[in-house]
Amino acid sequence: MRISRQLLDEVVAHARDEAPNECCGMIAAADGRAHAVHRARNAARTPKLRYEMDGQDQHDIFMAIEDAGYEIGAIYHSHPRSEPEPSQTDIDLAKWWPDPLYVIVGLEHPEPDVRAWRIVDGTVSGAALEVDDGPGT
Repeated sequence: MRISRQLLDEVVAHARDEAPNECCGMIAAADGRAHAVHRARNAARTPKLRYEMDGQDQHDIFMAIEDAGYEIGAIYHSHPRSEPEPSQTDIDLAKWWPDPLYVIVGLEHPEPDVRAWRIVDGTVSGAALEVDDGPGT
């Protein structure tokens, strides 16, 4: 997926805003290009180090993405204290959403580390996240 620096910065800002808790949200896309970032509330915010997208937010975001003519290109969340690699919990949650990419923002180090993954049937593989300086839409 191609994503503008501006949209990626929005995802990283969300991760920083929610730290030390995990953030979560969705990225709207079309034809392999990200068009919008949608923040969601993490219903599992405290005291757990995991995310559970708020059900109402998930519904509202899904409808907004669909109404705009886009698809869910990625589901994102953060790992405030670890590398941006899918945990077993992340892999288990992905069974409900096998099509989107999974973007994870690692905040373990001063400079955020953002990686994308494809998770299908419990199998994890790295995915391309191409960042450019073009417009966010």
